[in-house]
Amino acid sequence: MNRFVCQNINNLDEIIRDILIAFPDERVFAFYGKMGAGKTTFIKMMCEHLGVECNTSSPTFAIINDYPLAEGSVYHFDFYRIKNQMGALDIGFEEYLYSGNYCLIEWSEKIEELLPLDYVRVDIEVAENEERIISLTKFIDT
Repeated sequence: MNRFVCQNINNLDEIIRDILIAFPDERVFAFYGKMGAGKTTFIKMMCEHLGVECNTSSPTFAIINDYPLAEGSVYHFDFYRIKNQMGALDIGFEEYLYSGNYCLIEWSEKIEELLPLDYVRVDIEVAENEERIISLTKFIDT
């Protein structure tokens, strides 16, 4: 497990760079954390590091945003509003997961059974002093 302490938003840029270096071949990142923990902010900055040039925003109502890259796309999912896993299946979630493109997923706990066997779990916890504790766990096909 990789663990980072983010003292403020300025520190997040370096952390994301280190994460992308540590997981160069991973494409599916499942984010966990309470409302307001910083999942969307993290994903926005991660998109910048990946080369997304357009504005990014939370797809709370759309469920998915597709951000084009020079090669491929970044898919940003927000499953906060889905009622069950069928909502994810209805938008073709599995096709996105196995596309080879980046899939950054907020509220992953709502679709956990649909996650592939290989993915990176990103837990963001708010500490008492408002720092963020970011823990990454690589799940692999066994």
